[in-house]
Amino acid sequence: MGTVGIAGIGAVSGYGWGREPLWDGLVTGKSAARLTDYGDDLGLAWVATVPPGGDPKDGPTRFMKAMRAAAREAVADALGRGWKPGPRVGLLHAVVLGEVDSWRDFYLVDGGRRRGRDYLALMPSTPMSMLMQEFGFHGPAMNVSAMCASGNAGFVTSQAWIDAGIVTDVLLVATDLSLTPENVSHFRNLGVAIIDQEPQQACRPFQQGSSGFIMGEASVGFVLSNAVEGPYARYLGGALSHDAFHVTSIDPALVHVRSCFELALRSAGLRGDEIAYLNAHGPGTAQCDSAETAMLEQLFSPATQVYSVKPLAGHCQAAASAVEIAVAALSYERGVIPAAPVVASAHPQLLDGLTKRRPGPTVKSSLGMGGHNSVVVIGE
Repeated sequence: MGTVGIAGIGAVSGYGWGREPLWDGLVTGKSAARLTDYGDDLGLAWVATVPPGGDPKDGPTRFMKAMRAAAREAVADALGRGWKPGPRVGLLHAVVLGEVDSWRDFYLVDGGRRRGRDYLALMPSTPMSMLMQEFGFHGPAMNVSAMCASGNAGFVTSQAWIDAGIVTDVLLVATDLSLTPENVSHFRNLGVAIIDQEPQQACRPFQQGSSGFIMGEASVGFVLSNAVEGPYARYLGGALSHDAFHVTSIDPALVHVRSCFELALRSAGLRGDEIAYLNAHGPGTAQCDSAETAMLEQLFSPATQVYSVKPLAGHCQAAASAVEIAVAALSYERGVIPAAPVVASAHPQLLDGLTKRRPGPTVKSSLGMGGHNSVVVIGE
């Protein structure tokens, strides 16, 4: 098995349209979340929504504009860094909730009536097909969906495609622009999303007093290829598993969470004491903090440091782990890690704000609701 290089990165986030606004926003140590008025549905809520923008030619919806913008930026970035696309470039799209704004309007505003072309825009395959047409790519195009673990699952699948010879390269995009009043309300009612507290007071991963996460939106694109010199970072290995335990809760025995970490390390040919950083799922919920703290203390060394950017970028659902992999990959080139500032008593291995990076691999964990465990390893 080769190690796939991250040749290009593109992003749309609560900080704005582009890779640099995401990085610059995180470096400030200030959250992308803003007080948003949801009217009679929810009132004022702290959420990190993608601001207005995008190219009107990319389609009528926020989702389609963001997906295509992130993909286009990643491709342009990779080409500028010397990537030469092979004959079979595949597309993987990590997504959980697709065109939620449009489906909402389809039923509640349009009464289920639309022109054929406008109806087709609701299908999750449509923006993918438009991207393939734009770039002239001819490999397979497929959606990947594993709740918050979708981005990690996309990386594992990309490597499998390349190893099997199905594709020469992969354009991986993870998109979630789903913060309608209904979705925000349901996550609040589940007891995991906090909308009425300032973001970094509510979401404090690995710190005392954390009460949950702030919801976010994003689309992140990557070009993954073996045929590139000087990538941002390399994907070294990864693993996926499932608890098969509960629709929302992690199995407290952590058997399958632990096996996922162990399999990822084994596939990367690394020991836990060789890992410099755990880029955690880190949503600030009690059960995720407990699970990842156990893995940090049982599988890694006291020198392994942990961090999460969810207090800053928000929890971007299907795009969450993609945002966090992009941050980890960029940190290799830029020499610093834009971790969230510590605001309360914390785990001794937790990074506190912007930190100079030291050499070594990064483990990226993501624990999706329903039992989706995923761990990937990246390095210089």
